[in-house]
Formats: sequence, structure tokens, C-alpha cells
Amino acid sequence: IGTSGGVYGARHGASFMCGGDPEVFKNDLQEMLESIATTNGCLYTGKTGSGHYLKMIHNAMLYGYMQTLGEGFELLEKSEFDYDLEKVADSLSKSSVIRGWLLELAANAFRKDPDLEKIKGVVGASKTTGWTIESACELGVPIPVISTSLIIRLRSKQNDSFSAKVIASLRDEVGGHKAQVK
Repeated sequence: IGTSGGVYGARHGASFMCGGDPEVFKNDLQEMLESIATTNGCLYTGKTGSGHYLKMIHNAMLYGYMQTLGEGFELLEKSEFDYDLEKVADSLSKSSVIRGWLLELAANAFRKDPDLEKIKGVVGASKTTGWTIESACELGVPIPVISTSLIIRLRSKQNDSFSAKVIASLRDEVGGHKAQVK
């Protein structure tokens, strides 16, 4: 059974993705899971392993959504315009084609800390997105957004990567792009 919703889901109704024997699901699990799931939040997905696989792919899609929201809000924050990012996120969460819970959460975050000054830009990553990338390679399915979002999360954990130092030194060596020194 794949489960989504985090702490919020545990308190207000989770999402369950259930694989396995259909009779076991129907007779032993469905009623109990539906009683603690959010509305329409209990899905029978088929054979054993399908619920876990769906949850793994769900996590990877979430990485892509979060990455694009982060990039979009950075563009808004750095632009010449004086956006109230809380209001932007709140409005988009209700009225736009990209509306949804992640934008509601962004509005909450901007409400608490409008410039996100109290947050360090280090983003954790679980193994499931790496497994998703492995699966995509095995199936021959290109997933550039998901792959890039995982790599950016890994990069966020580095203060001053050796790779970036090599690239900066190469630009310096080529000429015209002086490397910054500590």
C-alpha cells in the first residue's frame, strides 16, 4: 500500500494506493482504509507491488511539481515587479489551471516568512525518485524534469561544490570570466 498525505493526511485523511489480491483488499482492507482516507482517497491498483510503484512515481512527480514552483517563484521574486508572493500563491491556488494544494502550502509558507529568510535552501531527497529514474531507464521512458529535480535537490546540500569550483576555474582559464576568490 502506497500512502500519501504526510502528517496532514494522517490527521485529515490520507491517500492510499493498494495493490495485491483483490479479494483480500475487498474483504479485509477496503472498508478500514476508506474510513481513514480522504474522499476518493482509496484506490485499488491491481497486482502486488502496484500500489508501492504508484506511490514511488507519485513522489517523483511531486519533485517535478515542487521544482517548477520553486523556479517560478524565484523568477517572480527576482523580477522588477513587487509581487506579494503570498497573494500570488493564494490566488493561483484557487483560480488558475495550476491550482492545487502545493500552491496553498506555498501561500502558507510566504504568510509565515514573506522572503523565506528563515529557511535554508537545502532540500532533502528520498531514494524513491532515484528508483523512479532507474525504472524509467529500464522502460526507455525519458523523464528529464523528474531527473533534473532530483539532481537539484542533491546539489542543494552542497555549500561550495568541487564541480562548481572546477567549472569556475575553467571559465577563468578560458578568459573573460574571472573566478570569484574567497
